Formats: sequence, C-alpha cells, structure tokens
Amino acid sequence: MWHYQAPLRDMQFVLEHWLQAPLAWHQSVAFASLDLPLAVQVLEEAGRFSSAVLAPLNGSGDRQGCHFAEGRVRTPDGFAEAYRTFVEGGWPALACAESLGGQGLPQLLDAALQEMLYASNHAWAMYSGIAHGAYLCLKSHAPQWIQAHYLPSIISGEALPTMCLTEPQAGSDVGLLRCRAEPQSDGSYRLNGNKLFISGGEQDLTENILHLVLARLPGAPPGSRGISLFLVPKLLEPGQANGVRCDGIEHKMGIKGSATCSLVFEAARGWLIGEANRGLATMFVMMNSARLHVGLQGLGHAEAAWQNAFAYARERKQMRAPRRPAGVDAEAADPIHFHPAMRRTLLELRACTEGMRAIGYWAAHLLDQAEHGPDPQSRQRAGQLSELLTPVIKAYFTEQGFTLASKALQVFGGYGYVTEFAIEQTLRDSRIAMIYEGSNEIQANDLLLRKVLGDQGRAFAELLSIMREEAEQAATCAECAGIAAELQALGDKLERLQGQVAQQAIEDAQYPYRAAGDFLRLCGLALLAFAWTRSARVSRALPETDSQRADKLQSAGFFFAYLLPEADLRIAAIHAARAPLPFLA
Repeated sequence: MWHYQAPLRDMQFVLEHWLQAPLAWHQSVAFASLDLPLAVQVLEEAGRFSSAVLAPLNGSGDRQGCHFAEGRVRTPDGFAEAYRTFVEGGWPALACAESLGGQGLPQLLDAALQEMLYASNHAWAMYSGIAHGAYLCLKSHAPQWIQAHYLPSIISGEALPTMCLTEPQAGSDVGLLRCRAEPQSDGSYRLNGNKLFISGGEQDLTENILHLVLARLPGAPPGSRGISLFLVPKLLEPGQANGVRCDGIEHKMGIKGSATCSLVFEAARGWLIGEANRGLATMFVMMNSARLHVGLQGLGHAEAAWQNAFAYARERKQMRAPRRPAGVDAEAADPIHFHPAMRRTLLELRACTEGMRAIGYWAAHLLDQAEHGPDPQSRQRAGQLSELLTPVIKAYFTEQGFTLASKALQVFGGYGYVTEFAIEQTLRDSRIAMIYEGSNEIQANDLLLRKVLGDQGRAFAELLSIMREEAEQAATCAECAGIAAELQALGDKLERLQGQVAQQAIEDAQYPYRAAGDFLRLCGLALLAFAWTRSARVSRALPETDSQRADKLQSAGFFFAYLLPEADLRIAAIHAARAPLPFLA
C-alpha cells in the first residue's frame, strides 16, 4: 500500500533550469568534468537504490524496531544488508574530496541523495546521515594523523560516526554538560561521562563507530565557552575495545529502526579535535551540515506524503464531485481528487514540496559555490547566503514535513489512521525533525537575532536583492507578470519589517525572542514565493507540449493565490509580539 519513486524529473528541472547548475560546474575547476547527463545518471542510480532497497524496509523496520541486549544493538532485518549495498555503491564518498578517496561531486547532488534516502526510509538514513558532516569537521579541524587514520574509513563507509552532545541534564543548553576529559602523557585523553539520544551510538552496520564527543577539560571555563571536542572510537584497533558502551536504547514515537542510544564513557581514550575550549565552534561545522540534512528530511517526508496521497486520491471513489474536468464521464462516485477540498490539499502538497526542493537544493549549491566559487567575493557571498538559509530550511522544512504529512493523512480519511496504509508512519517519523539538531525555536532565534539583527541585516538585504532581481526578470514575461508584482511587493514589506523589528529590538531586548517564530515562518513563505516566481519564469524554456511547463505555472498560480496570503498573518503576528508575554503562575 506504500510506494516511493524518486522525483527525478523535478530534480532535473531544479538542477538544469532553476539553478542552471551545469553552467556553474563548467566554470568551476572542481566540477569542470561534471555535466547534466552524468548528474542525472547519479540521481537515477540513487533513486533505484532508494525505491528498490530502502523503501521496502521502511514499514518492516518500523514494526520490528531495534533490539538491545548485553550492550549490543540489532537493527531491523535487512538494514545491515542495505548498508552494505550502499557502501558497495560508493554513496558515502559522493561529495568527499577526490584527494582523500572521495568522488569529488557537488554537495548539490548529495542533497538530492539525502532527500531520496529520507523519503524512502528515514530510520535507516539516520545511520549514515551525520557522516558527511563528520567528514567536514575532521577535514577542517583534526590533526593530520587523525585525518590519515580515520577519514578514509568514513569516506569508504567502513565506519560510521556519531555526534555526542546531549546529556541527561544538558539538552539544548550544552553549557550544562558534565562529561570530563583528562589529558594523558601520550597526548590522548580519557573521557568519563554519560550521553543520551545518540543516533547510531551502537549498531550492527559497521564494526567501528567514531564518536565525536563534547567534554570539559580540567580547569575549563564554565558554560559553553569551556567545551572541547574529542574523537573517541568504539574500537581503538580491530578487536581492541575502547571504554565506551551502550547501556540502553530509547523506545520512540517514530524512526523506530534507528537506534537512539544512551552511552557511557569510562576512561575512554580519545583525541582533541580543534582547539581546547572551542569544541562547540568546531562541532558547528558538522552541525550546520546536519541542519541542512534535517531540513531535507522534512522535504523527503513531504514528497513521500504527496506521492502516496495523490495515488490514493486517484483511486478512491466517494460521492459525485460538484464539477468534473471536461471529458470525464459521469459516474455514481468520483475519484476524490476531483473534489475541491481534496484538490486544494493535493495542490498544497505539490506546491510546497516542489518549492522546498528548489530552495533546499539552492542552499546546497551555495555551499558548493562557497567552497569552489571563481573568486573570493562570490565565495563569501555564497557562504553568507547559505548561513542565512540554513536555520530557515531546518525549521520551516521540518515543520512543513510534519504539517503536510498530517494533511496527506486526511486525504486517506479513516484508512490513514491505520498502519496498513503507512501514512501514519510518515507522520510519526517526521515529528522528531522539528526537535533534534537544534529545536525549531532555537533555529528561529538564530535566524532573527544572529543572522538578521546580528549582522545589521546585510545577508538579509542580499536575499531581498536576489528576490527583487527575480521579480524584475519575471515581470518581462506576460504569464508571470502578476506573481512578479506580488513578489516585489512582498520584498518591500520584508524590507520595512526588517527596519521595524530592528528598532523595536533596541527598545525591548525580549521582543525578538517573541517574534522569532513568526519571522522564520514568514521567511519560509518568502523563499517559496521566490522559488515559484523563478519556477514559473524558467519553465517557459520547456516545450509548450511538455506537461511540466503547465504544471509549474499552475502550481505557481496556486501558491500565490492560496498560500502566500499567510504572509500577512505572519507580519501581523510579528507586530503583535510587541506585547509582553505574561508569566504562567
């Protein structure tokens, strides 16, 4: 009753037309040998793996879950075999540097891969999901001998990494963590403490697990300023266990095939990564990568929900629709996608999903440009924009993933509530993404206080400039003139709002915290408006006989008519946040 097929046609549309990525690749030394046919071939192979190998394990993995006994975790049947297939396909090495044994392909293609993995089997993808971020962290900050010894095993997939931040008393406030690291005479450290909610902290996919652990050195400053980052392998050498063990796994609402572990470090041997007492900044290299990937989880859930809701709506017949499309014979009952309420829901699923794909892939493309752009100025601009987009993608996409899964469940009616139709699993699995890797509330604070107010709005002004440039280009197209004017008007509203928020923040230091959530949602809507204006404009390059051209224009019109009006509600809520919040008794 459940299926997933990679949306390769829309992925190619984003790469070829929306981003014009092949042109950027051609201008880059790093990707000069990459062209669109090769990129599409990579995506096709990733799609086959996701639909043929991972998707069939999604439901069974949820029902079976992980099992813990005597310090070992057994993942659901088929998970380990699927991982071996993943490794044999070279997928862990996709976006890693060729000089280190990787394939040297863009993070843009890795983003598309991640979307497919999470859409087909979120729980399984949790095991490999942090690997690229760990690779970037070690590549940027680890001593050369660590890189030489451990990076090849991450790139090859021979070992999987984890991110060990959370402790029982220290969740979002990592400054409260107590895990200790004692320096040794040989330059290593001995770690003692407890960590929990560690995804893949113990598993049976790889022999070795490389834990990246935040801990305190003796005499370290209090709070987050006194945290250091350490690499702590499960095995020091083949067969030689380190002092880290799993003492249990969580029983969760969703992603039940992912082992969420409690870890105990008892004189575990590790090595410092980066500078002492600057571990949080060092780990942010990994966390920023993870936050983009978590946003892609929301996109993956939305895509899976849209595919299955649309397939069900075309088959399920109930009542006669108030109006049928021309040429459809009258019957006693019509497929429910003819009914206005269902049409609206399905159009929203499609518009939000495809709009998020364009923005999510744009962020990944900006990461490639930030590293491999033709000049320092373009690299700096791309990096600045990607940092601005990251909290929006993480929070808005995951919120939409859950919301759209819920709306898709409504399409199924009562059948959606039973496990046979599996949309209920998508709803359960999608909920965690709003919490981990920095809760969505933290992302909202990061966006408004650090990324907008913190740099005096420079990055935000650059984003508004890009939106206005798009509106000007789209205005020259008769089919797009109306939505171009709306995008231009939205940009003007956002510019005025930015100034008003900045002034109010001077008068009331708590105001940005009250307004942050609505400000982030407003930015999400603005990005979708930008995505659909560009999609409508560039779709005119497609042949008039191509149904994708009509679909893009249709979705763009629907978004501006039905979904963008929420922006005015968010603006009103941001102004309303000037009123102080009362304390609860």
